[in-house]
Amino acid sequence: GTEQKKLLGKNIALIFEKSSTRTRCAFEVAAFDQGAQVSYIGPSGSQIGHKESMKDTARVLGRMYDGIEYRGFGQSIVEELGAYSGVPVWNGLTDEFHPTQILADFLTMQEHGRGKQLHEMAFAYLGDARNNMGNSLMVGAAKMGMDIRLVAPKAFWPEETLVTTCQEIALQTGAKITLTENVEEGVKGCDFLYTDVWVSMGESDQAWDERVALMTPYQVNMTVIEQTGNPHVKFMHCLPAFHNDETSLGKEVAKKYDMKGLEVTEDVFESEYSIVFDEAENRMHTIKAVMVATLGN
Repeated sequence: GTEQKKLLGKNIALIFEKSSTRTRCAFEVAAFDQGAQVSYIGPSGSQIGHKESMKDTARVLGRMYDGIEYRGFGQSIVEELGAYSGVPVWNGLTDEFHPTQILADFLTMQEHGRGKQLHEMAFAYLGDARNNMGNSLMVGAAKMGMDIRLVAPKAFWPEETLVTTCQEIALQTGAKITLTENVEEGVKGCDFLYTDVWVSMGESDQAWDERVALMTPYQVNMTVIEQTGNPHVKFMHCLPAFHNDETSLGKEVAKKYDMKGLEVTEDVFESEYSIVFDEAENRMHTIKAVMVATLGN
């Protein structure tokens, strides 16, 4: 009831070429709370990329909207949208990056950091470290001067060029970036453990066999929690998570691989260590802050 509406009279387009729960809800609620109107443009609801290029779409939407969110495929697409629309464009997720998630993650870390500043924190990301979450967490940690450990099979480390860029940033910020295949070494002393699904949106079903074989040693379970040596360690996940067999895909995976949890076990996900729902809520607060900062009256 005390919220000041700083986006009154603003019109915002939400382009979703990939499905979404948290990102869409966060943008919509944040916009409505601040007095803005939104138009949802879903995967089948427009001519984008079929009959009309993103360059042309950007110039049309920029005439009608004050800001545009894009969730979809290549990073080059959202950058083209930003280059030609003439209005603020927010990246709701691409194949390469997921920046609004990182803002929520770092806010959540501040809330649960037991008085530590971000640059005093250490966290490990386990699993597929070359996906958009691994990339984005590494960039964010480098910029904020954090101690990040990417704990993954070497074939799933981020691209060397991005690692080099982040290491150059780290020289200025005091960040520490470690890439390791050793779970025990990677998680020791961490304040937070983070993971994501082993197969990302848009990847083929055939990827599951390879990923389960390679990634199972990097599952976040109670043994890994104990290996941190930190009784106050917290578990994070951008969601959705495969932690049980209560979804249709979860059932298929559990039956095929005889595993009820994949990247994280049920006992960790539902434990006092888990802060995943605080993290999910913070998507809305941080997205609201970004929209107000870039578009607010």
